[in-house]
Amino acid sequence: MIIASGTNPRGDEPTGPEPAAPAAGGRRDRPNALQIFWRGIRRSRSGFIGFCVFVAILLICLIGPFFTPEQSTDVANRLAGPSWQHWMGTDNMGKDVLVDVIDGGRAVILVGFLAALISTVIAVFFGSLAAYVGGRLDAVIVTATDIALTIPSIILLAVIAAFYSIGSDWGLAVLIGVLGWPGLLRTVRAQAFSIKEREYVEAARLLDLSISRIVLREIVPNMASYIMMNFVLGAINAIYSLVGLYLLGLAPLTGTNWGITIHWAQKAGAHFRDESVWWAMGPVVAISLLQLSLVTMSRSFEEILNPRLRHN
Repeated sequence: MIIASGTNPRGDEPTGPEPAAPAAGGRRDRPNALQIFWRGIRRSRSGFIGFCVFVAILLICLIGPFFTPEQSTDVANRLAGPSWQHWMGTDNMGKDVLVDVIDGGRAVILVGFLAALISTVIAVFFGSLAAYVGGRLDAVIVTATDIALTIPSIILLAVIAAFYSIGSDWGLAVLIGVLGWPGLLRTVRAQAFSIKEREYVEAARLLDLSISRIVLREIVPNMASYIMMNFVLGAINAIYSLVGLYLLGLAPLTGTNWGITIHWAQKAGAHFRDESVWWAMGPVVAISLLQLSLVTMSRSFEEILNPRLRHN
């Protein structure tokens, strides 16, 4: 018996329209990396706000110095309070504090992120390598890490900076980054120990892939969210170390950055005067906003880089 389309085999009642044919390929197009990033960054309200604040600070510090006026000494207007002409007041040389804050952010952000990148690369590579290879190599790396952990990094940093004058931001970034890896290496090594026992790592080992390929292609990518969180913390600690060096006068006080501004404001006792308090507080507020934006933004990055959180 021939059954007409759209009718019930037991009668003449209509059964409704036939289901539409699936799209070509039978599956949806997979979102690209930019779409995944944008969806992930908007899932957390605090993370999205932190991302917007970070982008705003980055643009102000990188592009703002091209639009700020040339600073000149104005003794008649020194240590003035906030006004329509000088929103954060002036310093002891009559220079605009807001212009100093805008001009001084670029060097601090550069040193913080470059130092965090150096320390993270060292810790991730050697920590993963020690966990995967084991044996004597693991013992040597762990011993070197334990020795480095027994020496307070901030004191060692201050001693090195006092004896060797490092005048460039790149040199300070390298110095801070080289001294900032031990703590992260221990935690990365512990994470890599659990990952190296998983099936895909065993499969890569059975395929006789090289050690560097297994470490860099199989182990490290599966720690991406953890590495990103520690990179953010490393950048914050590097910024604190840099500002601390300038505050103690252990780095050359040339140019303009937030640490130098805080140093001269503290030396002039700006925080004891109501009219000049923003000379000291301006860079402090900028550093606090940068830190807060990085911490809140890292929550969204964890969801983006962790497939389980992203799919849930």
